[in-house]
Amino acid sequence: MIENIATENTTLCPSARPESADSVVFGVVSGTVTKPRIAYLKQPQPVTDELIAKSSPATPAEIFRTAGPCVESGCMHFDGKDCRLAQRIVENLSAVAEELPPCSIRRNCRWWEQEGKTACMRCPQVVTDSYNPSQLMREVATPTAL
Repeated sequence: MIENIATENTTLCPSARPESADSVVFGVVSGTVTKPRIAYLKQPQPVTDELIAKSSPATPAEIFRTAGPCVESGCMHFDGKDCRLAQRIVENLSAVAEELPPCSIRRNCRWWEQEGKTACMRCPQVVTDSYNPSQLMREVATPTAL
């Protein structure tokens, strides 16, 4: 599945929901509740019913980081040109990696294309579904009006 996405040069959203069409898992949430960190997979894995079932009783987005084709204007974070979520992450979160994480989707990643290394150095702390986010994480994740 990811081969088709990469071959088509589709820009990937590294914060896509697991239920999004053509989504792939590229990381697993590790670390602690207050300081989660993504453990990156060597190869992205297609999101399957079996994989979804393995996350139970948690939601797949609590356990996995998934990427899917960027839907651009179909996303509340897209301003017509850029991903405002990536902008807010770079502007508001501190770097948590000292070097580029070993990310398997980087060459097609919207955040990498738009913000470069500064986004990648912050990416390991991003969890799609967190039920105990800090106030700062809540603010960064909240879409802003155009």
